[in-house]
Amino acid sequence: MEKLPGKLSNDFAELVYRGVESDVLDYKAALCWTRMTRQAKGKIVRHCLALANTKGGCIVIGVGEDSSGHPSIYTGLDREQIHSFDPTTVGQFVNRYVEPPIELTVERPLVDGKRYAIFMIRAFRTLPHVCTNGIEGELQTGVFYIRTPDASSRPAYRAIEMQMLIQRALRNQREELGRMLRGILYESRLSTESESSEEFKSALANSTVFFKRRKSPPANTPALLINLTVTPPRFHSEAFSLSALRRAVDAALPALPTPEFLDSDELKNAYVTNTSLRALSQKRMRMWQVFKSGMFHYIAYVPVPGHELDFMLLVQKIAEAFHFLGKLYAELGFAEELLTISLTFENTEDVRLVLPHKQRAKFFCRIPKIAIDMNRSAADLASDAAAHATRMTGEIAERFNVSDQYLTNLSEMIGDYLEQR
Repeated sequence: MEKLPGKLSNDFAELVYRGVESDVLDYKAALCWTRMTRQAKGKIVRHCLALANTKGGCIVIGVGEDSSGHPSIYTGLDREQIHSFDPTTVGQFVNRYVEPPIELTVERPLVDGKRYAIFMIRAFRTLPHVCTNGIEGELQTGVFYIRTPDASSRPAYRAIEMQMLIQRALRNQREELGRMLRGILYESRLSTESESSEEFKSALANSTVFFKRRKSPPANTPALLINLTVTPPRFHSEAFSLSALRRAVDAALPALPTPEFLDSDELKNAYVTNTSLRALSQKRMRMWQVFKSGMFHYIAYVPVPGHELDFMLLVQKIAEAFHFLGKLYAELGFAEELLTISLTFENTEDVRLVLPHKQRAKFFCRIPKIAIDMNRSAADLASDAAAHATRMTGEIAERFNVSDQYLTNLSEMIGDYLEQR
């Protein structure tokens, strides 16, 4: 089953019973596609257009409204109705009124003995979708429809709404171009990446040994060992001067005054080595280095009293890290170079992740080491630090066996936190 868009679960039963319409979810009472009027089908097309132009989402057919207007009457569809929602037939009708075509599938799951039709609509990739043919009372030619937080599918008539559509389209196109360029350059990079990898690994090993000789986890308190490394695609021992590294770190730091990741006092006490700018924290069990090759290494012990890790501490540390790294590599002049971001947590077995409002939930990690890699261009990293921090934090939470339903507000949480910086 395809992963559902936006904040939706992959569980069809959860979708059917959620009971609240939103900017990513719409409910309709039982319908038969072949018996619907053109206007009724046009309303479905309008919802598909709006969802595709916003975040993507789902339309669940077979759930009616009660007297209060809540979608809570789970009738499902009868045999004729369910068979009428043929994915090919429905998809062809929808895209007869849309340009470019909407990516959608129609699932017909069995939930508690009843069949439902669920439209799964993907958010647009490069260009927003416009209505190309009108249907009286439902669709207007040349209009871009959007989905609002109050579950309305309407035309985008405000300047800010059109601006957001344009900005999202430009970002998607930029990312698509970046992926194409990286694919073209991939083969030529393979021969040099092997040699570069060994050079970076050697510098990282030396950095780790240096740290462990000078810092130890607190006595009688379990601690995680965190390593965060960012490496450019190629190794050049003299890519940057030490003074350029200090200026870049100094420029990246002002937006991050809190010390969960690193702080300005560490930069004041940082010193140069033959190959890097290094800061060994006096107050915290951590160290970071920016190497003349462009590699960044962060290593720290994080105490977990009672074998419990505070989720909010994790959110703040990862959010600040990506915000800092986006600014750092922008200051160093990186653009479409593909950076490798590697994050590891050691000593994680049987550590519990404690989520706010879920203090008693048992989210345990069952493996001794968490390892996550991401490849991002420097431009991508700088343009949307919150999105990358959300993905990384979500993947860490998965290792603690936290299901998606507990992370629905993670993106907003990280975005709000970074806006306070």
